[in-house]
Amino acid sequence: MSFEQKRLVRQTGVIVSVAVAAALGTAAAMTLAGNRAAAHALPQAEAVKAALVTRLPKTRVSSVDCAKLGGLCEVAAGTTLFYTDASARYLIIGRVYDMQTRTDLTAARLLELNPDLLVGGAAHADQAREPQDRQAPAAAQRKIDLSSLPASGAIRWGPENGPRLVVFSDFRCSYCAHLSAVLREIGARVEERPISTLGSRALSEAVYCAADPVAALHAAYDGAPTKNGSKAHRSCDTSGLDANETFARAHGFNGTPVIVRADGAVIEGFRSAPVLAAWLKSGAGA
Repeated sequence: MSFEQKRLVRQTGVIVSVAVAAALGTAAAMTLAGNRAAAHALPQAEAVKAALVTRLPKTRVSSVDCAKLGGLCEVAAGTTLFYTDASARYLIIGRVYDMQTRTDLTAARLLELNPDLLVGGAAHADQAREPQDRQAPAAAQRKIDLSSLPASGAIRWGPENGPRLVVFSDFRCSYCAHLSAVLREIGARVEERPISTLGSRALSEAVYCAADPVAALHAAYDGAPTKNGSKAHRSCDTSGLDANETFARAHGFNGTPVIVRADGAVIEGFRSAPVLAAWLKSGAGA
């Protein structure tokens, strides 16, 4: 074993011994193998980082992680995320999805790197501080066409005569919970369209397919368990939720909440009641 390998072994607390591994048994041996694989990924990441310095001299690489994705190295450059192979020859720019858990791994990692950049002022679901309000949107505001969305996939709540808006939300997003309370305060008529940016697809389906989706929605934001009959859930058509997520990806909605006014104007992130009320009023004649 080389000096460098011994140093890595000391750092990770791994004692490489055939006799010890045999004595520990199969389960412990698997843990040991995982630790050795993680230790191997450390020098590999350093080699990739060194290669990127040469090949991307104008890019300041913050970190390289070759242990997560099995064959891919995740590269963070400030608040930017991309991927490369172990030889740092091929550059991959895009999103990585875990099809088993139906989770956008890139979005989750971007949220760790910079929550405000990813979700436009939203925060982790366990964030304790109150959200800071942001300035009202600029005059030259982005607009989108909602006509391609199906009628399904939405949970509609609030008074029928209230100002209408569409909200793309995640039930594990703390700012979405804050926004829900604000929308009730201003009496908005909400068409809420759940999307899974924080690995919440199963929760979205449970809420959407509940006997009373509106009650389930508010209960989910309050952290209460969602009551749902298994038979009703099995027969529930969730294709509308698929349409929500497809639409969100197509329009670059990588985080939540996203608020869309009746005229298609978009703002991302939490806003206080006065700011939202003024924004909704400014679009009333559009």
